[in-house]
Amino acid sequence: MEWRDEGIIIGVKRHGESSAIVEVMTQAHGRHLGIVKGGRSRRMQTFLQPGNSAECVWRARLDEHLGTFQIETTRLRTAEIMETPLALHGMNLLGTLLRLLPERDPHPALYESLVVTMEHLASREVAPALMVRLEMAVLAELGFGLDLACCAATGVTDDLVYVSPKSGRAVSRIAGEPWRDRLLPLPGFLAGGSHATALEIDDIRKGFALTGFFLERDVYGPRGLPTPDARSAYLAQIETLRRRDGELS
Repeated sequence: MEWRDEGIIIGVKRHGESSAIVEVMTQAHGRHLGIVKGGRSRRMQTFLQPGNSAECVWRARLDEHLGTFQIETTRLRTAEIMETPLALHGMNLLGTLLRLLPERDPHPALYESLVVTMEHLASREVAPALMVRLEMAVLAELGFGLDLACCAATGVTDDLVYVSPKSGRAVSRIAGEPWRDRLLPLPGFLAGGSHATALEIDDIRKGFALTGFFLERDVYGPRGLPTPDARSAYLAQIETLRRRDGELS
C-alpha cells in the first residue's frame, strides 16, 4: 500500500530509540499517523514540528497497518508559532479539534479551512474568527452542523441574531424576541454568509460561546470528555491580549 498527499503536521511522539510517530492532517486521507524512521535525529526534529506543511508518502504492507511516512516539509511555521503565544495556544487547540475526527477519514473542505487558519494563526485580528469558523467546520464534519443561512421560523435571511439551542438554526430578531432568553446569541460575522474576520471582542466571545455550547452538548459530553484545556488556554490568551490593548489605549 502506498499513497502521496500534502498535509500539516499536528503531532509528534517518540517511537523506540530513534524513530517518531508523526500525526498529519492530510488533504485526501484525513488525519493519519505513521512512523518516521530516524525522526528523533537532530536534523529531522527541526522539520518534524506541529504546524509545518509537508509532502507525505505513506507506505504499509496492509492498509490497516500503522505504516511509515516519508516526509518532506514544504512550509516551516515553527518559529512563527513559537514566538507568539496566541499562535502556540492556537496550534494546541487545532490539534485537539482535529483529533475529534475519525482517523483516516477524508475531510478535504475542512483541510482547506485548516490551511487558511494556519496562515493567520499569529494574527490577533484574524485568527480568533477563523478558529470559530474551524470549530463550526469540525461540528459539521461530525454531523452537528449549524444552519445559519436563514431564520428557522420565517425563512428570512436578514437580521439574524439568535441560534436555537435545540435545532442549531438561526433565528431572526423579530421571530426570536419572545424567546430571546432561551436562545443563543449569533455574532454578526457568522450570520448571513458574512466573511468579516477582524472583530470586536464581544463578537469573538459570542462566537466561541456558540460553538462551545454545541461542542459540549454534542461532542465532548456524549464522549465523556471535558472541554479541553487547550480551548480554555486559547480563550484566556485572547482575553489577555484584549486587556493589554486596553491598558495601552
